[in-house]
Amino acid sequence: MNKLIVVTGGTKGIGRALIARFLAEGFDAATCSRNPQDLEQLKEEMAVSFPTSQVHALPADLSGREEVMQFAEFVKGIDKPVEILVNNTGIFIPGMIHQEEEGVLEAMMNTNLYSAYHLTRALVAEMIERKQGDIFNICSVASIRAYPNGGSYSISKFALLGFSKVLREELKEHGIRVAAILPGATLTASWEGVALPAERFMKPEDVAEAIWSATRLSRQSVVEEIIIRPQLGDL
Repeated sequence: MNKLIVVTGGTKGIGRALIARFLAEGFDAATCSRNPQDLEQLKEEMAVSFPTSQVHALPADLSGREEVMQFAEFVKGIDKPVEILVNNTGIFIPGMIHQEEEGVLEAMMNTNLYSAYHLTRALVAEMIERKQGDIFNICSVASIRAYPNGGSYSISKFALLGFSKVLREELKEHGIRVAAILPGATLTASWEGVALPAERFMKPEDVAEAIWSATRLSRQSVVEEIIIRPQLGDL
């Protein structure tokens, strides 16, 4: 029986690369996106590339708790243990704190932090019962370094890193590993329209490969944080 990885926001960028990487290793995947058409396209393409694996997909906007819980119930309905949970869903709205529109902080906290908090709480009990599982939270270099025009995005990512640290301490006695992934500029939809060459960005596949490698360690070891930056430096 194929093992199950859960990846939120799996139709583009790092999420999509993760699904492809783990399906290549014989996993099934459960994912969600706000765009049903993107999900159908993902399922079709992965079925062609990985015919012995399955993608379970549900349209969901994880900026709201109700839809987070709907996705959690969808995952539980697959009736297969969650081996790996990747909290990847996120949004980026550039701006400075004193100039941002009202509601920007709330929007990014809801999507970048609260979705991970509520989904983890909904799925972790079964991991604790089995004393098995890996949780990866896709943070950012913005989680450790404030920068101009980072605004509420940096606040939300600092908070997600804090969530990861607390969760790691709580779950280590249960055999569950928690890792924070801190990528620099990665060539994803967030950078569409930016007039910079592709070589200034990391590839989403490199982030996926780092996460895959972290899961291959013995259960006696954990990679707590992975910082990955473009070779030519931060943007």
